[in-house]
Amino acid sequence: MDEIYIEEFKKGTVLFQQGDSPTACYFVLKGCVRQYSIDVEGREVTSNFYTEEQAIAVFDHKPDKISNYTFICVEDSVMVVGDLNTEKDMYNKHPQLESMTRKMIEADFAKIQEEFAAFIAASPEERFRLLQLKRPTLIDRVPQHQLASYLGMTPESLSRIKKRINQLNS
Repeated sequence: MDEIYIEEFKKGTVLFQQGDSPTACYFVLKGCVRQYSIDVEGREVTSNFYTEEQAIAVFDHKPDKISNYTFICVEDSVMVVGDLNTEKDMYNKHPQLESMTRKMIEADFAKIQEEFAAFIAASPEERFRLLQLKRPTLIDRVPQHQLASYLGMTPESLSRIKKRINQLNS
């Protein structure tokens, strides 16, 4: 694999699965990728969606480097792909890349902390309203059962919330 290249992925393509050791990182130029895991009861639990201008990387420094998540394309996608095995060489060759990557990770981490705190404190309806405000395109791009899982509710609850909000806005 070259250091970095652009690749197209079809809807349904699995980038890597829960239990795999990832060998690449990704930056979404176009499309949508879902992050999920299978819980102890065998249910898929969606924990994130990555869309345009978002990076996908597993920062798990366990000795086995095994991912706790599966990443799958929800749409046809175009991504920049980087080989994790050449990461250190690339940073040595392009020092500004390491600084740029660190700044991007720090910004993402701060955003994730803020969103997690808001998610925990919010009711299911407030979670949906936050999604409408912060990531409105996901509502039409992602299957409703996956969106419901991401919001921590059942598909039926999501349906009722959407209906109630639509009635209020009519």
